[in-house]
Amino acid sequence: MDISRSEEIFAHARQLVPGGVNSPVRAFSSVGGTPRFIERASGPFLYDVDGNEYVDLICSWGPMLLGHAHSEVIHAVGAAVAHGTSFGAPTEVEAKLAEAIIERTPVDQVRMVNSGTEATMTVIRLARGITGRDLIVKFAGCYHGHVDSLLVAAGSGVATLHGGEPSSPGVTAGTTADTLVVDYNDRAGLEAVFAEHGDRIAAVMAEASPGNMGVVPPSVVDGENFNAFCKRVCHAHGALFISDEVMTGFRVTRSGQFGLDGVEPDLMTFGKVMGGGFPAAAFGGRAEYMAHLSPVGGVYQAGTLAGNPVATTAGLKTLQLADDAVYERVDRAAEIVRGETGRALEEAGVPHVINSNGSMFSVFFTDQPVTDFASAQTTDTKRYAAFFHAMLDAGVHLPPSAFETWFCSSTHHDSVLDRITSALPAAARAAAAVN
Repeated sequence: MDISRSEEIFAHARQLVPGGVNSPVRAFSSVGGTPRFIERASGPFLYDVDGNEYVDLICSWGPMLLGHAHSEVIHAVGAAVAHGTSFGAPTEVEAKLAEAIIERTPVDQVRMVNSGTEATMTVIRLARGITGRDLIVKFAGCYHGHVDSLLVAAGSGVATLHGGEPSSPGVTAGTTADTLVVDYNDRAGLEAVFAEHGDRIAAVMAEASPGNMGVVPPSVVDGENFNAFCKRVCHAHGALFISDEVMTGFRVTRSGQFGLDGVEPDLMTFGKVMGGGFPAAAFGGRAEYMAHLSPVGGVYQAGTLAGNPVATTAGLKTLQLADDAVYERVDRAAEIVRGETGRALEEAGVPHVINSNGSMFSVFFTDQPVTDFASAQTTDTKRYAAFFHAMLDAGVHLPPSAFETWFCSSTHHDSVLDRITSALPAAARAAAAVN
């Protein structure tokens, strides 16, 4: 039996790169089979090395709001490359991108970095420097990059009050000892942590709306959004509230999660869309807090490629092009895919929950509400794997994990959506056939 080029390349890559990939979820370990090695992309489509075309519902895990290879972004990047790829000195485009971020969000100043992990790592250091405190609170199931102190696992109890257990070899218990873990949307758990450790907590960090355990929106209780609750509790104890908008930023609205719930965090992180598909991220906050950062203040951070002229050019052009019409198209596409997916699963008799936050959404193969990490883990991963491969065989590329977010772009027009819709019934039946 002939093997595909993807299988051939994957076998070779595994000899050279751990698992054959440079980010674990790409290896298809959660769904089985061989990852598709992509050769090129355009608009809503991916093209693999075997010449197959796929409708893309990953969108590079969020950045490709405008679709792949947008002509104006490509032109701007080409012009930037022609002037040089890195200078180790400041450029005007860095300031322009910073201005665009500030104009859309409740931050006064931003600092550019190269990845979401770098942004979260530094913003934690900054929060500790501002408050003079050591402890950080995070929520189970919220992913903030592979920062040692945030690679912490927690059970489904109310709270872990005495530091988390490392969830990766190589992360020391001492590194995570200053990280406290609470279940997401657990208000009593957060209050309990502050009752025990309030005068030692520097900050609470939360995904603005979690998307790394699948989409789990912030709850609303008595009209108060969970982000607003976190901020209120933090301020009552002299701590800072950090909102991680690496995923939601400039994706769920022009202003990110702030455009949905209006909560103004003390510090924020950004990434993905603001890089236009290039490695770029940022963190920001009120000017009085950012003044603690070097070279103005004593909290140190640096990066050789931070504010790279090519990456910032791509990000700036993406934000400039992301007007109201873009968000309307993305929202409409997501609404249709959500609705048709739910309809197909319902007709096939497959238990499911579809959670959404703006245009971000996830499909959980479970019969109970998904409000935190524990309930997200009730999803039937075997059913998802069957569903995933049926969609892939029909030319629709979903996230290769049951605990990830689905993304649409402004190029997911009606004929593309029809292709997704036509593939769903057979995929739903494949999921239903799993015992």
